[in-house]
Amino acid sequence: MSNPFQSDTAKPGHGSIHLALLPPDTPRLRHANYQYPLKLISPAPVWTDSEPRRLIHTVYLLTYGGGLVAGDCVDLNITLEATTRLILLTQGSTKLFKSPSRQVLSRQTMTVHLATSSALCYLPDPVQPFEHSCFEQQQIYNVAVTSHGGQTGNLCVLDWVSNGRPANGENWSLFRYGSRNEVYLVTSEGKRKLLLRDNVMLDDQGINNSVASRMHGLATFGTLILYGPMFQALGNFFVEEFKALPRVGGRKWDSGSESGDEIEQDRLALRQAARQRQETAEGVLWSAASVRGCVVIKFGAPHLEAGKKWLKQMLSDQGTVATTFGERALLCLR
Repeated sequence: MSNPFQSDTAKPGHGSIHLALLPPDTPRLRHANYQYPLKLISPAPVWTDSEPRRLIHTVYLLTYGGGLVAGDCVDLNITLEATTRLILLTQGSTKLFKSPSRQVLSRQTMTVHLATSSALCYLPDPVQPFEHSCFEQQQIYNVAVTSHGGQTGNLCVLDWVSNGRPANGENWSLFRYGSRNEVYLVTSEGKRKLLLRDNVMLDDQGINNSVASRMHGLATFGTLILYGPMFQALGNFFVEEFKALPRVGGRKWDSGSESGDEIEQDRLALRQAARQRQETAEGVLWSAASVRGCVVIKFGAPHLEAGKKWLKQMLSDQGTVATTFGERALLCLR
């Protein structure tokens, strides 16, 4: 890997990651450059246990001091060449420190370019906004597609935020929090097609219309975005599990003998029922929808640990992330 520090002319907070493919078929982290307050750490890549075995690279996104001070700006560009796979992680929650006023923002921008058959698994720890923090971020994912529409890049992206520091009496005590995720399909001719634009905006409007009053007891709120053939089975799993949530008149209680398929269906129903009871007991709320090939999962929980536990169980039950990227990809859920 090249020198991680960019030239003196580079702007503060700017960084870049380039995962290249060397012949005959060897992925290599060509560079991971950064400038304060951004820091990138890249441990040794690991091989997956699944066949065919793949070399998976990991980069940790950090900020000096564990968070962003008012006025900090981070701008990260990531390029993944064909068939390469990258895990993006954090070593803890990204803290958003207090801002002197609403006009002093912290900003974070990440632009990702994914070649065909490449894959990004971005499962960070949640953003933790402190009291009177003011923050906006934008993630743009440009996913390449072949001219005949057969092969594309692959995305598994988690974007979530907590209510701050409950031990200090904070409960969505921020000034403002905004997060936007955009997924574009890019053809070989360079044409871009918007597949998904997802916005989350939490803006405190005073005592009578505070963020806390509008969150209805939730301590964490998140969005999981899945796209590409690599994560199709995982996306279908979330959609089917959401369809199986209890609804009035949603189950037909028949009597009589059961075939082998019916018994298997009953086993699935029992597993789903056990998880649904746990979701109810812990107050986890969630939904899933398919939008132009993307599967978008929204979830919330009254406690951060309950949200982590639910998401880890869902990802572990289906297994695509652990099988394709290894257990390291799920570190944020431990």
